[in-house]
Amino acid sequence: MAGRLDQKVVLITGTGGAQGRAAAELFSAEGAKVVGCDVNAAENERTVELVTAAGGEMAGMAPVDLGDSQQARRWVADAASVHGRIDVVFNNAAAPRFAPIAELTDDDWHFTIRNELDLIFYVTQAAWPHLIANGGGVIVNTASVQGHVGIAMNGGLAHAASKGGVVAMTRQLAAEGAPHGIRANSISPGTVASQATAALFSDPRVLDAVLAPLLVKRLGDPADVAVLALYLASDESGYVTGADFLVDGGLTAT
Repeated sequence: MAGRLDQKVVLITGTGGAQGRAAAELFSAEGAKVVGCDVNAAENERTVELVTAAGGEMAGMAPVDLGDSQQARRWVADAASVHGRIDVVFNNAAAPRFAPIAELTDDDWHFTIRNELDLIFYVTQAAWPHLIANGGGVIVNTASVQGHVGIAMNGGLAHAASKGGVVAMTRQLAAEGAPHGIRANSISPGTVASQATAALFSDPRVLDAVLAPLLVKRLGDPADVAVLALYLASDESGYVTGADFLVDGGLTAT
């Protein structure tokens, strides 16, 4: 039986992290030919090993700094050269810095915009002509719940600005892509458990504060985001474009 992404060439950024790894494993299990990248070569290679061991197909390129336009465009070009086309781009990678506005440095601000907004622009612009040449395709961008609501406790001003920009960019991509058969949607996760957040949430007080406003009393799992990304990447969502999907445990529902 064919998978939901059977033979589709899917680019996933940030495949060294928990969320990118979950997507690579799920997408490949559904028949995709995955091309991943990350700044962390060791973790990216680990993802390739896990996907391959499970019988999937994945090429991993690392280290790749997608905030550098030349590296981002080279990665996309190499992926297209290997497979002859691009069907799906999942812009998952991100690297924010958090600080209250009074303490946020110029470097913190520009680092976050570069590594949460610029890299999506560079990758998507590079992939755009390949999607058009393919007769269309899909773009899935990772935004954040903080593109919708303010969260006083985490000092996420730069993060909120960049992810709000991702939501707006996605709508514009949907509008510009429609004549070419390109769909674009975004996913706005809430707090997702990962290697990076494990130490923080080992403190019960921090964990309780994060869970308190949620309707679903747990942290998000990378798989919660990956399964939605799979739907948006597949032909099952053919009537869905220009939308943002909250995966936040009900944080924004009350």
